[in-house]
Amino acid sequence: MFRPGLLALLASSLALGAQAANAPAGDPKATEVWSPVPVKVTPGATVGAPPSDAVVLFDGKNLNAWKSEKDGGPAKWRVEQGELVVAPGTGDIQTRASFGDVQLHVEWYAPQLPADKVDQDRANSGVFLQDVYEVQVLDSYQNKTYVNGQAGAIYKQHPPLVNATLPAGQWQTYDIIFTAPRFAPDGAVKSPARMTVLHNGVLIQNNAVLKGATAYIGAPIYKAHGNLPIRLQDHSHEVRFRNIWLRKL
Repeated sequence: MFRPGLLALLASSLALGAQAANAPAGDPKATEVWSPVPVKVTPGATVGAPPSDAVVLFDGKNLNAWKSEKDGGPAKWRVEQGELVVAPGTGDIQTRASFGDVQLHVEWYAPQLPADKVDQDRANSGVFLQDVYEVQVLDSYQNKTYVNGQAGAIYKQHPPLVNATLPAGQWQTYDIIFTAPRFAPDGAVKSPARMTVLHNGVLIQNNAVLKGATAYIGAPIYKAHGNLPIRLQDHSHEVRFRNIWLRKL
C-alpha cells in the first residue's frame, strides 16, 4: 500500500544525510581569530566630528598646525568665526607634520560669485594628499568645465563617478581614504597611490589608482618620496574650510 507520509519521511532522512555528508569536518573553533584585539576608537559625538584617535588639523581656533608653502613661515590665511579662509595671493598652506596613509575629513564652502565667474574661475581650490595628489575643490553645481577638473576629481586623472556638489553658499564635505604609494630603493613604483572619496556622503572615487603626482600640463609621473604634508591650495578665491582632521592608517 502506498503511504505518502512514509515517503516524505524517507525523503527528509535522505536530505539530512546529504547535508551531514557535505558538512565540513573538524572543530569550528579552528577558524576563530581572537587576537590581536582591535583598538577601541570612540566615534565623534556628531556626524563629521573627529573620533578619539584623530589628528585635528583645524578646529576653528588657530593655524598652529599649518605653515606657508612658500617660505615655511606662519600660514597667512585668515581665521574668521571659526572658519579658515583663503587669503588670495598669499600662497598655499601645508601641515607642519607629514603623513602617509590617512583617512582625511575636510569641510569646505564655495562663496556665491557673479554669474560671469565660470569654468575653473569659480571657487577654485584643492586638497592635496602628500603635497602632490590633488582632489579638486570647485563650485561645480551648475558650472561646466572639463570633467577631470570639476569638484571631486582627482585632478587631471579621474573625474568623479557622479556630481554630488551642493549649491554655493552651503558647507560641503570630503571624506578621503588615501593609500600612499610605495617605492623600491631605486625609486621604482612598487605600488601606486590609491584614493577613495566621498563627497557629501556620496561615493565619487572608488579606490582609484593614481598615475602619478598631479600635473597641470602633461602626464602625471611618480617621483619617489616618503611621508609629506597635507596641502590646501590658494587659487585666488576666498574658499572657506573648517573641521579638518585625519586618522593615520
